Amino acid sequence: MMKQGCDNTAPMHPVYTLTLSCPDRLGLVHAVSGFLLERSGNIEEAAQFNDTGTGLFFMRVQFACGEHSFDALKTQLADFATPFQMQWQLHAQAQKMRTVILVSKEGHCLNDLLFRWKSGLLPLDICAIISNHREFYQLAASYNVPFHHLPVTAATKAQVEAKQIEIIDAEGAELVVLARYMQILSDDLCRKLSGRAINIHHSFLPSFKGAKPYYQAHDRGVKLIGATAHYVTAALDEGPIIEQDVARVDHSKTVEDLTALGRDTESQVLARAVKWHSEHRVLINGHKTVIFK
Repeated sequence: MMKQGCDNTAPMHPVYTLTLSCPDRLGLVHAVSGFLLERSGNIEEAAQFNDTGTGLFFMRVQFACGEHSFDALKTQLADFATPFQMQWQLHAQAQKMRTVILVSKEGHCLNDLLFRWKSGLLPLDICAIISNHREFYQLAASYNVPFHHLPVTAATKAQVEAKQIEIIDAEGAELVVLARYMQILSDDLCRKLSGRAINIHHSFLPSFKGAKPYYQAHDRGVKLIGATAHYVTAALDEGPIIEQDVARVDHSKTVEDLTALGRDTESQVLARAVKWHSEHRVLINGHKTVIFK
């Protein structure tokens, strides 16, 4: 029988995620672990990768720490990281990633992300939806997310992008998701969103460009369809890849079958990429990514 007044519950400490990269050298794991130990940090999850091709070291550490505040840890990390030439980021797990979604007329990825978010499957705070069409304002309203309709023409592109970045900055968005947003971003906007914008597209490129790619694929009798999620860069559809997947098809599949299967694949691939990014599991390594799943 439990004694009255006895509380066996351990105190809950804030949980943080530290990600870093630096030139590889001996003792890095020991140094990071020692830094956390000295501050009573309890490591809950850790992973590292040595890229022998570039000589870079990558690490992700999730730890609990009740002895020091977030700001204090950041200040101490800055001093610790300097001799190692570390590029690092520290995130509080309790802080969900503020996110803005851009979409055009195809809503399968948007609908999937909203559902996963409200179901507690994505650590996001979706604070706005921006679209060059009106189709999904009711969907946004059903999730109580502000909807911004910004039509785009060649003549208004610069003004629209200025308004987009104004909304993104006003919302304090750390992540921008292009959930089938069918407009090419300017080089300037790509630079402003570097490392924090994720795009999704079908994997027929560069073979089947332009409109109706699934019709083109069906006409050529393809046997694999797929999707790619990647970071947005000025090089169109060539940013560092986060996730890809494929599905097999055969001669019995209609264009409608291919389109439906392609949309499902796109939704799943984008959701995984967004989840990994929002959990700070993706580190950019030049033109590639390191992903600690």
